[in-house]
Amino acid sequence: MKKILAVIGTRPEAIKMAPIVLALQKCKWADVKVLATAQHREMLDQVLSLFDIIPDFDLDIMEENQGLVDLTSRLLLALDKTLEASSPDIVLAQGDTTTVMTTALACFYRRIPYAHVEAGLRTGNIANPFPEEMNRVVASHLSTIHFAPTESSKSNLLQENIPETAIHVTGNTVIDALLMTAEKDIELDIVLDRSKRLVLMTSHRRENFGSPMQEAFGAVRELVERNSDIEVVYPVHPNPNVKELAYGILGDHQRIKLIDPLDYAPFVQMMKQAFLIISDSGGVQEEAPALGKPVLVLRDKTERPEAVEAGVVKLVGTNRERILLETEKLLHDDNAYKSMARGVSPYGDGRAAERISSILKQWAY
Repeated sequence: MKKILAVIGTRPEAIKMAPIVLALQKCKWADVKVLATAQHREMLDQVLSLFDIIPDFDLDIMEENQGLVDLTSRLLLALDKTLEASSPDIVLAQGDTTTVMTTALACFYRRIPYAHVEAGLRTGNIANPFPEEMNRVVASHLSTIHFAPTESSKSNLLQENIPETAIHVTGNTVIDALLMTAEKDIELDIVLDRSKRLVLMTSHRRENFGSPMQEAFGAVRELVERNSDIEVVYPVHPNPNVKELAYGILGDHQRIKLIDPLDYAPFVQMMKQAFLIISDSGGVQEEAPALGKPVLVLRDKTERPEAVEAGVVKLVGTNRERILLETEKLLHDDNAYKSMARGVSPYGDGRAAERISSILKQWAY
């Protein structure tokens, strides 16, 4: 039996790692343990609970207003101690957070094989998104196995001289998790005005802090003032850089509901009910198209170009006029809306975790 350690730090990581953990738990050849760094505490716990995953190790690393240098150093030390104590045969982590990058580095120092889930995403700009682009580049060059979600991601890895034999295109496990969750009927605590079209919004990215976020929030407020038939719901990220600005600009409008972050299952339910979504989230770019929901992305570049190329996601940046133009086009032009609301999913068929489990077995034996 091979010892596998799955490392999870944030809510998006938990969503995408949960299908893999559940698949591996069914395998007689695998002894899978889960390590939670808790880079995001409450938001992580919500998802683990949804999928009935109990961490075997919990670093509880989160501190209020934690800086990147402090977070990185504390993670590296704590991860190293756990790796020494648990001696896994291979370690898995997903994505591009500080947890992922430090896990890859800790494994490299310990000479423990590292498998990177959702490998090969790139914008080509090391500072955007910050620090995620750097995190995933570093993780890639320290990985033994690369689970790329798409052929485009594989191509990015090949361009960086990653051996083709180490790259496996699996699809994205986010679709596995989404389909599992979308089957459930979840009752929302929030009361929605059924006479209005729901615009779901999320915004939290570090590179948008300050004036870009202020510009985007201003656009959303003007959008609501100009269109009486819409209602905006925004689950506000707890980071003070986001929360203070959101409540300052959007907090006093009766058709803008600022709410606490939603658990994953209610958020999926909210996406299902939305007319369209405005977001800077990477996960939403992957999930919403599979539900037939157009996504306007508050970014100038994306490491997920497949949905843009498929025409179901559009980059609008944080420019006020561009956000207004593109959103009102979807609100008022049926053809424009239908062309984006096609239910196209370029990121997988819901069987990515099954493929990853099979590849790990072949690697182990």
